[in-house]
Amino acid sequence: MAQRIRKSFGRQSMMETLGASLRSVSAGEVVIEAPILPGSRQQQGFAHAALTFALGDSAAGYSALTLLPEDQDVMTAEIKVNLLAPGAGDLLRATGRGIKPGRRLVVVSAEVHAVTGAEEKLIAVLQGTMMPVSP
Repeated sequence: MAQRIRKSFGRQSMMETLGASLRSVSAGEVVIEAPILPGSRQQQGFAHAALTFALGDSAAGYSALTLLPEDQDVMTAEIKVNLLAPGAGDLLRATGRGIKPGRRLVVVSAEVHAVTGAEEKLIAVLQGTMMPVSP
């Protein structure tokens, strides 16, 4: 399962563009990190909300995929983000969790933290649904 997730992640050019890396994969949980690069900052110097959303969405999607059979993939059906604080730090860490796998939809969530050294601050929460699809 982890190998399947890592292989799929390697095909995501968006994650590559953002400098993101897959930190951990386990059943129902995936962690993705990305540095806050100069090209992914907003006008005040914080991580752009698009970076926060992209990492949370991907972590949530891959957490759903860990719960599905090998012959299925996922696509986001809908996802909501609550931005709680500015993305100030060295990197963002998104932890996605599969909450309830179903035949037609998988309910997911993600938390995104801004990380500076040993300090972490929760900056966003996401909740949504992923749709199982054939690859």
